[in-house]
Amino acid sequence: MSDENAPAMDYDAHERTYEGFINFSKVGTIAVLNIVLCLILFGFGGTAAFVFGWLMLIATFVASAIGLAIGDSGWIPPTAVFVLTGILAILTV
Repeated sequence: MSDENAPAMDYDAHERTYEGFINFSKVGTIAVLNIVLCLILFGFGGTAAFVFGWLMLIATFVASAIGLAIGDSGWIPPTAVFVLTGILAILTV
């Protein structure tokens, strides 16, 4: 009886949810790795590394928000910040 009243599966909504989850996972993973680099700058660098650490931490939050808003290619902005943070870590620590 309940089979007659049950709505059909909404596959479009399921696929949008899945794509959003995958995008969030990519952006979140890169953001966490960048936060770890910022912690390295805070812990082992001097004054310049401390300042760069804060700047890159703020840039991580901004790039992650942009990445989540973009969609499928949302991993690109936090990756660019990650690479820049890595270069700064190499140069200042």
